Amino acid sequence: MSFDTEVPAELPVVPLRSTIVFPTSVLGLQIGAPYNLEVLSAHPERHILVALVLAPGEPDDPIDARTLNKIGVMARLSDQLNLPGGSVQVTVHGIRRVRLSKVRVEPGAGYIGSARAIRPGTIEPAVADDVIGRILTTLESITAEIERVPREIPAILRMNIGDPARFADLVATLTNFSVARKDEVVQLLDVEKRLRFVLEELETQFHRLKEVEAASERPRGEEDGDESEPERAQRLRQRIRSLQVELGEIDPTERQAIELLRRAETVDLPQHVAARVRTEIERLRAAGLESPEAEEIRSYLEYLITMPWSRFVAPPPSEIDLDAVRSAMNRCLLGLDEPKDRLLDYLAVARLRGDLQGQIICLVGPSHTGKSSLARTIAEGLGRPIEYIELGGKSEAHLVGDRRTRSAARAGRIVGVLRDANAMDAVIVLEEIDQVGLGNVDGDPVTALEEVIEWRGRSEFVDRYLDVPVDLTRALFIATSQDFMRIPVDLREHLVEIRLGGYTPEEKVQIARERLLPELIRENGLERKDLRFPREALYFLARGYARDSGVGLMRRELSALLRTRARAKAQGTAGRWTFNEERIEEILGSPRYTATVAESAPEVGVVTGLAWTAAGGELMFIEALKMPGSGRLQITGSLGEVMRESVNAAYSYTRSRAASLGIDDEAFSEYDLHVHFPEAAIPKDGPSAGIAVALAIASTLSNRPVRHDIAMTGEVTLRGKVLEVGGIKEKVLAAYRAGVRRVIVPRGNQRDLRDVPDEAKEKITFTFVERLDEVFPAALLEAEARIPDARDAWRREGQRRREVEEDIAPPAPPRAASDIERGAVPGEPPGLRPGRPPGKRPGAPPGGEAV
Repeated sequence: MSFDTEVPAELPVVPLRSTIVFPTSVLGLQIGAPYNLEVLSAHPERHILVALVLAPGEPDDPIDARTLNKIGVMARLSDQLNLPGGSVQVTVHGIRRVRLSKVRVEPGAGYIGSARAIRPGTIEPAVADDVIGRILTTLESITAEIERVPREIPAILRMNIGDPARFADLVATLTNFSVARKDEVVQLLDVEKRLRFVLEELETQFHRLKEVEAASERPRGEEDGDESEPERAQRLRQRIRSLQVELGEIDPTERQAIELLRRAETVDLPQHVAARVRTEIERLRAAGLESPEAEEIRSYLEYLITMPWSRFVAPPPSEIDLDAVRSAMNRCLLGLDEPKDRLLDYLAVARLRGDLQGQIICLVGPSHTGKSSLARTIAEGLGRPIEYIELGGKSEAHLVGDRRTRSAARAGRIVGVLRDANAMDAVIVLEEIDQVGLGNVDGDPVTALEEVIEWRGRSEFVDRYLDVPVDLTRALFIATSQDFMRIPVDLREHLVEIRLGGYTPEEKVQIARERLLPELIRENGLERKDLRFPREALYFLARGYARDSGVGLMRRELSALLRTRARAKAQGTAGRWTFNEERIEEILGSPRYTATVAESAPEVGVVTGLAWTAAGGELMFIEALKMPGSGRLQITGSLGEVMRESVNAAYSYTRSRAASLGIDDEAFSEYDLHVHFPEAAIPKDGPSAGIAVALAIASTLSNRPVRHDIAMTGEVTLRGKVLEVGGIKEKVLAAYRAGVRRVIVPRGNQRDLRDVPDEAKEKITFTFVERLDEVFPAALLEAEARIPDARDAWRREGQRRREVEEDIAPPAPPRAASDIERGAVPGEPPGLRPGRPPGKRPGAPPGGEAV
């Protein structure tokens, strides 16, 4: 039976002579009066609800039923034990005050009366704190004066000040109140009057003690002059408390302790946290407000009390609404169908299992591709607050706090964001998890973070500052990263990778029209009627100014255009601006990306590779050049060991296929080969450029140009096998954005094309290869198919001029030293072609041009 049991219309009445039972109290009681034994006999059930009330008069006096019509306490009687002499011992549980009326005697059943519930009274917190503080100060003085009064009573009362009404009852229960005074406490329904009555009774007892003390020869504690310093300090403190009682004042330390205890009582603290709070409050009282550690104790208590230990704002995982999450994601984000499905799969498992046990989500992708937006929409769909923790360059203490023994100690961000969100089931985004532990950081943040995300320890996570277990099992952790393989291996095993690729120009245009432009128009104080953005202009902006993987550059450039329109509107320019290509170039300047690889010509030794970076896919041009030498291979660029080994493997395989490629054996011994990766300041590593390097080497040594409209990726082995690589979606999108329409990929990566957007797959022709021998015929042109370079153009122009001069001018007289003998060619710029003059070299076929 619970203590909030409703009050029956009628209750058996048990009159008491020498005992008072207060609500919520528990005690053993011996019942021996015949009228009370009749109540027990009439109700043989195990638990009996009765009304306990004090009967006036002596124990043997008869009881007038009319004197029982007053306030009593409804109680539960249980655990009856028969004793010698006919009495019965029962356990009494006080429940609540009731108003008794129409009490009468029923033959064989004892006293019975009508009962009515009494609504609990209220009191202003400030008034309650003031009176409670005075009560505790008075009790401290009384317990110091009277040895028979337990000194623990003030401490016990101090731990139970959350309910002022119950506090007054406890004071009357634990202190030296007479039965009559205790009954007066029961009869007082107004909480403030009840507290002040208790205070007046204690002050009366205190003044009585002071009178006894004044009647003695000397005050206590001053009988001799050899008291120790601690004894003297204790005596002085007691005197100060006595003066405060006489003046009706409260010790400031006591006042703050009461305020903290009341706040701790009013919030739902776990048992282990409540115990720690009470211990720290006692430390604060003992130390005093002026002590050096007082401020540190107050800050610590403030943190413990304000933590949302038992506050949850969303339904449990078993009630996750997947449709609401999907609607939130589709409402805020365009595209990203694959990541959305994977996130819903994760949440569906949590719903079926009823918890968030296991690995946490890790959204992987370039900047501005929607990682943070996805996390935000998940929080919106789940109805949870969201908080962010940046991990890059942060120390261990930043995550899990400092020990309180350190100066300026503070809690870590893990519990800090829960406190900020005021909910234990918040969504916590761990940003840049691939950068955790990098740089000059203190401690071991990787291990500290593993304590947080590892499921088995998540329920007992201990922040160094709080030093009490914190349950993180209801919080939803989502990590973000640009490169999943850069995440420490100890953390990767606790993560579920969900990859986000880049956007095509078409997708950027759609996002700009449906998401970015409406938002930016509002941000810049404009209206839709102030401007017009044709789809062609947005596509021009995406191709020429915003060729990154995400939409960050697109947002920045659109903001710059709208700010220009906002300034014109502020200066009085009315009408609608149409942002065409000319106006965009006028404001932003010439496009950053004017020419693409698809607009270039085939060249010998230049191959377009595809690389994956943390910012998305990128084109990587690989250059090779031969020069007279001794067969030395030189590699330049900021390359890692894996890529250098890949270049060596590609060179060795190309040399083994020299005959089929039309390369003379002497080329490997008479020429040095230089392989260069431009943008040398950017670190590059990985084997995925293997087939591109091999093609560049083969093109240079065979003098055959490489097709300009093709890009490739793939790892090559010494046997010529082409192995699959990662990042296919990002690499294909990079080729698509650059205008490349033919891509060579390993056959093992054919399945990865399902992640590539349909518009890119429709416009790109894919060639799947298993061996390097399939790459050479697909990408190498014949020597005569090479488009002449600038030197050829100068040579043809010089020949044309000579032919014209021979037709219109007489032969020139002989000269001592002709220009031809000096190696000059008419119409050719000096320095372009030193050496042998144009003409027929010895042994050249008729009509052949000298080389």
